[in-house]
Amino acid sequence: MTTKVIHNQKKKMDRPPPRLLECAYPRIGVNSSFPLPGAQRSGHGVSTAQSSGRAEALTPGRLPKPVLSASTTGTRARFVEDEFFGHQPSTTSTLPDPSPLIENLTRAVIEILAGARDLEQISRWVTDDVYRHLLKRVVLSARARHATGRKAGRPHFTIGSISQFEPRDGAVEAVVVVHNRARTRAVAVRLEGLDNRWRATAINVL
Repeated sequence: MTTKVIHNQKKKMDRPPPRLLECAYPRIGVNSSFPLPGAQRSGHGVSTAQSSGRAEALTPGRLPKPVLSASTTGTRARFVEDEFFGHQPSTTSTLPDPSPLIENLTRAVIEILAGARDLEQISRWVTDDVYRHLLKRVVLSARARHATGRKAGRPHFTIGSISQFEPRDGAVEAVVVVHNRARTRAVAVRLEGLDNRWRATAINVL
């Protein structure tokens, strides 16, 4: 009997108390103070990476994926340079009458192609694309005069009828008929309101 009591007491002494077990091996879960890897801290405690709230099983060599918040996954709005530094469109009501500019541009373009005027004089009133287009026409006209032996000079012409209409607010299109001694030509011009003034976005001599 004495030997049995001593044996039972020895078993109890070998077994650690329950509180020591809880301190040495804390339970891993949602409500425990030992958070899972990848868990996020909130204002009310610790939440795991799973949206369902259940603890994610830990396997050797594998960690749960962290949850990405909306601020982390959100993308920044793309910066469009032209919206801030490009030409800003203007309405027709804020712009002057385009008729004088249409006639003056027509006269200037005819004289530029004839070699009597420099293209740089109208650079303020045309876009870059129109400037490059007219520059090519100037080079071709100069080659044609050189091939035929003609000299550059001021041409003699008169402005005929002008057909003008407005396809949309802030844009004007016109066709100007030009008469000279040898032939009659037409000049198509498109003006757009940019930066509170008219600028030619297309000029074609037909």
